[in-house]
Amino acid sequence: MTWIHYAANILWCCMTWICSPVAKVFSMMLPLQGAQMLQMLEKSLRKSLPASLKVYGTVFHINHGNPFNLKAVVDKWPDFNTVVVCPQEQDMTDDLDHYTNTYQIYSKDLQNCQEFLGSPELINWKQHLQIQSSQPSLNETIQNLAAIKSFKVKHTQCILYMASETAKELAPFLLESKTSSPSGGKPKAINQEMFKLSSMDVNYAHLVNKFWYFGGNERSQRFIERCIQTFPTSCLLGPEGTPVCWNLMDHTGEMRMAGTLPEYRFQGLVTYVIYHHAQNLAKLGFPVYSHVDYSNEAMQKMSYQLQHVPIPRSWNQWNCVPL
Repeated sequence: MTWIHYAANILWCCMTWICSPVAKVFSMMLPLQGAQMLQMLEKSLRKSLPASLKVYGTVFHINHGNPFNLKAVVDKWPDFNTVVVCPQEQDMTDDLDHYTNTYQIYSKDLQNCQEFLGSPELINWKQHLQIQSSQPSLNETIQNLAAIKSFKVKHTQCILYMASETAKELAPFLLESKTSSPSGGKPKAINQEMFKLSSMDVNYAHLVNKFWYFGGNERSQRFIERCIQTFPTSCLLGPEGTPVCWNLMDHTGEMRMAGTLPEYRFQGLVTYVIYHHAQNLAKLGFPVYSHVDYSNEAMQKMSYQLQHVPIPRSWNQWNCVPL
């Protein structure tokens, strides 16, 4: 057999495999590898803000060292319909740890999205897991999957807030109808002899865990410790030299887990911490955003004072538990 016939046979075998049903499954699962592909993904997601914000923020972190060891998977490339960012399979060994088993999702095509997410190679629906997205329209897709895959789902929806500086750079159209607060976007002064601005020490993760709405358990404690050890943090140290107020950032770039000890509340401390944390993150180039529950009027007022741009219904989290 000549080398020409040999090459033709190899090509025919490859084409046969590509057209086979088995190959079709894997063609829907494309992990993006290499700096160039991931930078292209970040640039593409930027064009779809704010709907892609959760995924954009996570890919931003991947492109700046990937400290949480995450991967980005698309249905096709470069004209993808759906992108999912999640941990590596070897990092999701605890079936009950939904803080680790978290998937960030953005999709341009919800019908495609349901088919993509339903692939057993992509998501282990036998685990306790979380899905996060800036797209409220994904709710129907996830509810459909819950019926198909036999899991119960709890949907949490909050107001997404983007810092004005971030909106100005990434999505300036969001500022067109925004009204400015009288404060000019700055917090009130605090007693700097009593309170010192600092970074959060991992030894005080238990304080964050105690007051975090989504925390209060051993797995959330480990997640908080990892965030403190990995990303920039801010806190105010009180008269005893221990944190009385704090704000952290997670692997999606979101400012989260802000809190104040009860005896120090109503003094504007958390506003002061969040303002300075946001300023530091912006200097480092991070997209600055957060979420606030619809019932938390105090934090909504604070966000208005700091001139953060509200995007209703755009912070979504689905907690999924197998039946």
